[in-house]
Amino acid sequence: MSDFSVSDIKNKAKRGQIFEKQRIAKGKAKRLRRQEIKKEEKDNPELREARLRENVPATQENTREFDEAVVDEADDEVAQDEGEDEFAAYFNGQAPKVLITTTPNAGKHTISFVKELVSVVPNIEYVKRGKKFELQQIIQFCKNREYTDLVVVTEDHKEPTHLTLIHLPEGPTAHFRLTRITGGKDISGHGRATSHFPELILNQFSTRLGHTVGRMFAALFPQVPEFQGRQVATFHNQRDFIFFRRHRYVFKNSKRVNLQEIGPRFTLKLRWLQKGLYDPQNGEYEWVYKADLETSRRRVFL
Repeated sequence: MSDFSVSDIKNKAKRGQIFEKQRIAKGKAKRLRRQEIKKEEKDNPELREARLRENVPATQENTREFDEAVVDEADDEVAQDEGEDEFAAYFNGQAPKVLITTTPNAGKHTISFVKELVSVVPNIEYVKRGKKFELQQIIQFCKNREYTDLVVVTEDHKEPTHLTLIHLPEGPTAHFRLTRITGGKDISGHGRATSHFPELILNQFSTRLGHTVGRMFAALFPQVPEFQGRQVATFHNQRDFIFFRRHRYVFKNSKRVNLQEIGPRFTLKLRWLQKGLYDPQNGEYEWVYKADLETSRRRVFL
């Protein structure tokens, strides 16, 4: 009888009853044990601190594969490189000037998404793209007028599918896949955007490649946020998917803050990063996404 297993019972109804009794008994035992732990920790708070310190849940972020490209916060070499890179001037006070456009004859959903981006990024101008203008001509147009960045939203079947970010005048150029777009009006309880410069949060861009991508996003926004607007734009990187959100924070009291989402929402996935300006034929690629790079869910590149 010591080797008896419930799965050996042939009668399905009886087997199900015993499984259910065992499930209830296990749940009851766990509940009683949690109550005992809670009582013990109430009498001795140090026990709770020790439990929380030891029971760290395993997540894909804290179990990621070791990557030599991960940047240490105290890395002087990286700090020196970033102090002299293409974006250094914008972190020293230079104001960005951004132009955004689309593919020719863009559909209404693409235009709607572009208008949402115009409400997010200060000092951005939308220019409708004509049929006869190639991207190289647009880049030269922007350089002649001292734009600092060019954003191009491309579409497929009249739906926005990709976003290309070109830093001017010398690059780099990043190309992203664009998914999961939700307009601000489609978000329940959404707030209304104001013209204040938002605060910017860049989260978990931890490698050299991630630093470059994060600084490209940061260079779109003035480095002097207007705090009275209480607006925050967030680029959150998780397993190389970049989630964008925009919120307004409201202080309820000295300890509590509420968030109201303004929108839009969308997700970006880096497809390639090119040194210099956009040149798909002869450009030098710093990084290109390939499916065989994803050998593990714990391997990330940003």
